[in-house]
Amino acid sequence: TRSLTITSPDQSMFEKAQGEKVTLPCTFELSEEDEGPLDIEWVLIPADNQKGEQIIIMYSVDKIYNHYYAAMTGRMQFTNLDPRSGDGSLDILNLKAADTGTYQCKVKKAPGVESRKIHLTVLVKPARTKCSIEGSQEVGKDVTLKCASQEGSPLLSYNWRRVSGTQELPATSVLNKNAGELLLKNASEEYSGVYNCVASNRVGTDECSIELNVTPPVNTAGMIAGAIIGTLLALSVLTFLIFCCCKKHREKKYEKEVHHDIREDVPPPKSRSSTARSYIGSNHSSLGSMSPSNMEGYTKTPYSQVPSEDFEHTPGQNPTFAPSKVAAPNLSRMGAVPVMIPAQSKDGSIV
Repeated sequence: TRSLTITSPDQSMFEKAQGEKVTLPCTFELSEEDEGPLDIEWVLIPADNQKGEQIIIMYSVDKIYNHYYAAMTGRMQFTNLDPRSGDGSLDILNLKAADTGTYQCKVKKAPGVESRKIHLTVLVKPARTKCSIEGSQEVGKDVTLKCASQEGSPLLSYNWRRVSGTQELPATSVLNKNAGELLLKNASEEYSGVYNCVASNRVGTDECSIELNVTPPVNTAGMIAGAIIGTLLALSVLTFLIFCCCKKHREKKYEKEVHHDIREDVPPPKSRSSTARSYIGSNHSSLGSMSPSNMEGYTKTPYSQVPSEDFEHTPGQNPTFAPSKVAAPNLSRMGAVPVMIPAQSKDGSIV
C-alpha cells in the first residue's frame, strides 16, 4: 500500500549570502489511503538539544499560521499560496546570519506522515576590509603588509598582488593567505609601489589597497646631535632668563632698602627761613651791648638780600654791606621784633 511521500530533491545543505533569498524545498504526494486533514509544518531545530523545536509557519485546516516566530515575521512565506497542490516549500527573504540552522518540514495527512531536514548556512560577505603596514619602511628592513576584513564569515582567504610597476610580488615576499599578511624581507627601493589585497569567501569578495614607499635609512646620528644642540640652546636661554629675573629682583629689593634708610636716618634739609634767622641772630649777637644811640647809622637789610646757607666768610675780611634804599617793613604790624643790622664804613670800621 502506497502512503504519503516527500518528492523534493534530497538536498540537506544550503549556503546563501546574507541579504539573499532562499527556498527550502518540500514537495509531496498523497496516496488514496491518506484521507485525514492536511497539515504542513516548518520548525527550527535548535543547536542545543536541551531546547525544544520552534514552529515557524504552519498550514492546517485550509489556513496559514505564520505568527509563531517573531525573528522571521514578514520575511517568510509558503512558496505556493495553496499548499494542497503538493508544494509545501518555504521561502525566507532577506537572510540574516542568525537564520543559520536546521529546518524540518513535516507533512501529515492521516494515516500518512513524512518529514525532511535541511541545514541552512547564511554566510556574510567580506566587508570593511582594511590594509595596513607594519615595520619600518627603510631599505634593508623587513616590512609586513596586513589585510583584514571586519565582517565576513569564515573561511576567509586573503590574496595580495602588486598593481604598479612590474605587477609582480618581490622575490623575497612570503604570503600567508589565512592571516592576510605579506612579508617583504630585506626591502629595497624597488619594492615601492601600490599593493592590493582581495578578501574572499564562498559568497563574495572585498578588497583594499595601500602604497609602500621604501626610503634610505635616516641619519640618526645627525638627528641626535641636533636634538642635543637644541636642548643645550634651550637650557642656555632658560638660564639667561632666570638670571635676568633674579637680577631685576635684587635691584628692586636694593632700591626699597635704600629708600627706607633715607626716610629713617637722614634728617630733612634746613629751610631758607631758618638759615636767615640764624644769620640774623649771629649778627645781632656780634653787636654786643651796643646802645641805641650807636646804631642810628645802621640800616636794615631787606629779607631778599639775606645770604643763603651757602654764604661763606673769607678769613680776615669783613663783609661790606651797602646801605639799603628800601624802607624797612613795619615789623610791628607783622608781629616781629625789628633787628638793627650794622653798616660798615669805607675804612672797614663799624659806625
